[in-house]
Amino acid sequence: MTDAVQPSAYQLLGPTEVGDVGDVLEGLDDRQGRIRLQALIADWLRMENLVVLTGAGTSVSAGGKTMANLETAVLETIAAFPDLPGPIAEVITFRQLAQQMSEFLGEPIGFEAWLSFIANALVIAETPGGPFSAVSWHTPTPSVVELRWFVERLRASIFAECALSLPDAGVGAAGSSIAPQLSFLSKLVARDSNLGRTHLFTLNYDTLFEQSLELLGIQYFDGFTGRAAARFDPSVYGLDIYYPGEVAEGRVRRFDKFLHLYKLHGSIHWFEQSGEMRARHPDLAPFKDYAKLGATEKAAVLRTLSAGTPSVGILPTANKFAQTLSMPYAHLFRSLQVRLGVPQTFLLVLGYGFGDEHVSRIIENALMNPSLVMLVVEPNPNSPVIERVRRYKDLGKRAFVLCPTKPAFENAKFHHATFDDFARTVMPDVQWLDDFLRLRRFEKQIAAGVSTDVTAQVSNG
Repeated sequence: MTDAVQPSAYQLLGPTEVGDVGDVLEGLDDRQGRIRLQALIADWLRMENLVVLTGAGTSVSAGGKTMANLETAVLETIAAFPDLPGPIAEVITFRQLAQQMSEFLGEPIGFEAWLSFIANALVIAETPGGPFSAVSWHTPTPSVVELRWFVERLRASIFAECALSLPDAGVGAAGSSIAPQLSFLSKLVARDSNLGRTHLFTLNYDTLFEQSLELLGIQYFDGFTGRAAARFDPSVYGLDIYYPGEVAEGRVRRFDKFLHLYKLHGSIHWFEQSGEMRARHPDLAPFKDYAKLGATEKAAVLRTLSAGTPSVGILPTANKFAQTLSMPYAHLFRSLQVRLGVPQTFLLVLGYGFGDEHVSRIIENALMNPSLVMLVVEPNPNSPVIERVRRYKDLGKRAFVLCPTKPAFENAKFHHATFDDFARTVMPDVQWLDDFLRLRRFEKQIAAGVSTDVTAQVSNG
């Protein structure tokens, strides 16, 4: 008796051969659908210019939060501070009630937009000689001191929630236990070195990609130069890495494991010093168990944990008029716009819900590029992102969405077309990742053996 043919768990929504929008994988079983899907992705990855845009969804498996969950955690923590000013408590309560009553009052503005008003209110209040001296609040008006207290706690809380470490399973024994960042990055840089370099843009504050790049031995330029006190210098994005001629038999050859990294919203390891943007990676160990704490416990330890490691990465706001017009953010956003205008571009979007209108407008403008292909990976077939990308058909016929079929989603919610699934099982495999993992496991075995021998010697001594 033969096994029943399994239908494809994925649907690839995009322009079909007849010109309308439909499922490119329709009618294919799971095996045939996966073969066609991987063939299309492999073909797109061979385009000259590869641009990747990632959002909060790429960090969830490592303890990161989506924007909605981040809002809940941050506001609950700040509300638990014993020195919480009364007017700030009113602001938080008003926001929380607006979320709870959304069914009756309508959907409130997103957390990004709400944060922008809070941050910009402080800018207005602290700017001498400005055209405005105050703003009108629905709640009792906070003083400048109270507003500054609030913004500082918002930054510190977001910093702590985003101080993520790469999971220990990053070099686990089984393929399914490999941290998705490792699998994803290794496959990105496996492209033909004669093609253009990969440009990875991320909206995340965390340093999971940096940790993975260093663990894999992948070289990258992130806009900073120097080691002891790295300074932001956008000219590094115009550089590349090559093997010297004497190593490559007299020929200069490009180093294959290399990419450009852009942190569009800043990073937890950025800080400002003497009017310059600097970078130094903080010790993340004290934050390892932070996410497991309750709101009251987080409030109790937040002041100590964030001391000495303040984040100057801008708040995730939609109206970043003060920050994004200055360096380095202006250059980073301009770089995204420039890269998306290059001919023969493949734009891969992962973990991003199109909640930042600034970024989304850049993407929509880029679809005017006649040779750009965009693939959005979305784990929820009911997401409004899908309808949004459908509308992009009016801008061009090269926008695709990879998502699970509705039966597959109902059978296993948020299992298919997640960042983890895409990185581990959808993208074509590369041999050097397997070799790297075997080497890392061997190193662990040696280290464990040495530790056991030392313990035995101490016991016998």
